Amino acid sequence: MTARTETRALGSAEAVDPRQVLNALPQPVIVLDRDGIIRFVNFDAQLFFGAGESMLLGFPLSDWLPEDSPVFSLIHQVFSAGSSVSEYGLTLETPRIGIHLVAANAAPMGDPVGHVVLTLQEVSIARRFDNQLTHRNAARSVTAMSAMLAHEVKNPLSGIRGAAQLIEQAVGDRDRELTRLICEEADRIVALVNRMEVFADSRPIERAPVNIHLVLERVRRLAENGFARHVRFVERYDPSLPPVYGNRDQLVQVFLNLVKNAAESVSSSGGEVILATGYQRGVSIALPGTNQRTNLPLAITVQDNGPGIPEDLQAHLFDPFVTTKKNGTGLGLALVAKVIGDHGGIIECQSRPRRTVFKTWLPMHPEIDAAALETAETV
Repeated sequence: MTARTETRALGSAEAVDPRQVLNALPQPVIVLDRDGIIRFVNFDAQLFFGAGESMLLGFPLSDWLPEDSPVFSLIHQVFSAGSSVSEYGLTLETPRIGIHLVAANAAPMGDPVGHVVLTLQEVSIARRFDNQLTHRNAARSVTAMSAMLAHEVKNPLSGIRGAAQLIEQAVGDRDRELTRLICEEADRIVALVNRMEVFADSRPIERAPVNIHLVLERVRRLAENGFARHVRFVERYDPSLPPVYGNRDQLVQVFLNLVKNAAESVSSSGGEVILATGYQRGVSIALPGTNQRTNLPLAITVQDNGPGIPEDLQAHLFDPFVTTKKNGTGLGLALVAKVIGDHGGIIECQSRPRRTVFKTWLPMHPEIDAAALETAETV
C-alpha cells in the first residue's frame, strides 16, 4: 500500500459526522421543508426555542414564531429565487422564546431538494459585552466622584448644619423654619453622599455558593409585605439551577432594587412582575487584565408589564443620575451595574410598553463549573 493510499484509508475511517459539526456551531441551525415543517435542529436551536427535538421535529415553524414574522418572508424568498437571503436586526418575539434580536440567513439545500437551511445569530450577545464595559466605566466614574464628595462635601456640610442649629437658638419662630430647612437640606445631601460612598468601596467581595431562588424568595416576601402589595408575582424557576458564585446580601440588594423599580412602574390593578431563572449555555466574558474567560450560564430575569422605559433613556439607564422617577437620584441602577460587575456578571434591559425585562447573567460556583467541564470532557 502506498503512502497516499494509506492516508486515504485513514481519512475514510475517521469521517466526520455532519450532525456533530452542526451541533458544535454556536448559533441555531434549522432545516425546513417547503411546507415550513422543521426537519432538523442543531443543539443550539433547541436551546434557542427551549425545547428538545421531540417537540420541534415534524412540527411547523409557525408553532414557534408568529406567521407575520419576517423570517417567513426570507424563507419564501429562498424558494422563489433559489438563492440565499440574509437580513440583520430582526426582532423575534413570542411568549415561548421571549425577545431576541438576530441576524438571519436562509439558503436553499441541494440535497434533499426543496429544503431551506435557516441560521440565526443573536446580535444582542455582542451588545451585552459592549454594554457591560459601559456600565463598569460609569461605575468607575461614580467611584471617583463619591470619594471626592465624601472628603470635600461632608465636612463643610457638618459645619453648615452646626451653624444653623446655633442660629436657631437666637432667632424667632418665623426664622426657625429657615434654619430647620437648612438642616434638613444638609441632611439630605449627606444621605446622598453616603449612598454614593458605596461606589468607593473597591475591596473584593466575599463570595460563596448562593441559592439564587432563596434570594428571590426573600426579595418577593419583602416586596409583598411592603412596596409591592398591589403586585401579582409570577415565579418561573429552573429547579435544577446550580448555585451562583456571589455575595448573598449584595444579590438581595440588587434584585430588591430591580423588583422595587418594576413594582413602582406597574399599575395598582393588573400589575404583574415575573421572576424567572434559567441555565443558558455559551455566554462568557473576558476577565479584565487577563486572557481568561468566565462562563455566565445562570440567567435571572425580572419582568414587568408597566408602561416601559422611554427609548431615549434606555441606552443610558445604568449611568449615574439617569432616572425616570420624579424624585429619584438615579443611583439605584448604577449601583446594580456595579454589584453585577463586581460579580463578573452582565446585566441588560429590553423595554417596550407592557414588557420591561432586566436580565442578568452570573457565574456559577467555580468548583461546580470545573466539575461540569470535567464531566463534559469525559463524555
